[in-house]
Amino acid sequence: MPRPLEGIRLLDLSQGAAGPTCAMLLADLGAQVVKVEPPGGEWGRGLGPPFVGGTAAAFLAMNRNKRGIVIDVKRPGGAGVVLRLAERSDVVVESLRPGVADRLGIGYQAMAARNPRLVYAAVSAFGQDGPWRDRPGVDGVVQAMSGLMSVTGTAGGAPVKAGVPAADMVGAMMCGQGILAALLSRERTGRGERVDVSLLDALLAFQVVPLAMYLASGERPVPQGSAAPYAAPNEAFPTRDGHVMVAAYTPERWPRLCAALGVPELATDPRFDTNSKRVQARPALREVLEPLFRARTTAEWVTTLEDADVMCAPLLAYPELVVQEHIECCGMLVRTAHPDIGEVRSPRNPVRLSDAPAVPAGGVPLHPGEHTGEVLADFGFGPHEVRSLVAEGVVQTASRTDPARV
Repeated sequence: MPRPLEGIRLLDLSQGAAGPTCAMLLADLGAQVVKVEPPGGEWGRGLGPPFVGGTAAAFLAMNRNKRGIVIDVKRPGGAGVVLRLAERSDVVVESLRPGVADRLGIGYQAMAARNPRLVYAAVSAFGQDGPWRDRPGVDGVVQAMSGLMSVTGTAGGAPVKAGVPAADMVGAMMCGQGILAALLSRERTGRGERVDVSLLDALLAFQVVPLAMYLASGERPVPQGSAAPYAAPNEAFPTRDGHVMVAAYTPERWPRLCAALGVPELATDPRFDTNSKRVQARPALREVLEPLFRARTTAEWVTTLEDADVMCAPLLAYPELVVQEHIECCGMLVRTAHPDIGEVRSPRNPVRLSDAPAVPAGGVPLHPGEHTGEVLADFGFGPHEVRSLVAEGVVQTASRTDPARV
């Protein structure tokens, strides 16, 4: 079966993490993605260590299924090349600061004038409007300004950033959702449109639960470590050799946990007999539960609690996670081949379609400009024209087999 986005051409002008990841996820679904980089390559190639073949492993994972081209949009004629590519594209993704694309001559209005069916997606730190629109921002800066760092970590501890680039990844997924919605709308109207996603907005939406709780109560939330602020026990407890995550806050599971711990009377203790009371008395509850959990190993507790139908899980670090049978069975770690560096492993697209699976179908542009001549030829540029653009420094190529070198 053809993948759902086959036939859709996407021009990826973005750099870093959010835009490239958005384009990569759509490439997994079949979109033909051309990655446009500045001379020397985009800054995301240096997001390391670790590096594979001189390129950041993170870059390789976020740019699979793409062909790479280098265009110097600051040179005379560079913007014109981008606009010609946009004429034959369905989607453009860019991550420049608001207003920069317009100043370079490759903004939405310029592209839409040539291609009214184009879906133009702009990913920025703080959006196209408002007092913060011109602030520079990356993932950590946005995490700090979004409130996420204020609710992450432990009470009284130093500010803690999420262990993953949450703003970038959530922004990428929401931008992809916006692009798909715009493509669907285009089927009805025949017109493309602009999609704007800011990393700040994405993280605010990501925090819908704690933010809605604050807006309703006016009570400032505090970091809870591994705990959920609305349920208890719903957190990790130290065991003899590690930690076990336990979610036993519902009326039916709380008594089961108490029985499994050997303290059935705790279920009716007036301090802890409802979820609301347990949330309010969480420190006292932990004082009671922690010594019980420390008496046995994580594996022993997982077996005991699962037998009692209490939701639980061991805390897995990456070395333990990637060797789990479930991960292997579900094929969540995929391999992308490249002739120069071999196979690169990364997480697969989480979307699973019954007839058209979202899987990596191609490699990553390891070298900036690896597919320049090939891409330009596909978009209607003649061989002489390509050679002229290379000679003038408007485009660059890195592949020995590139038509621009013939």
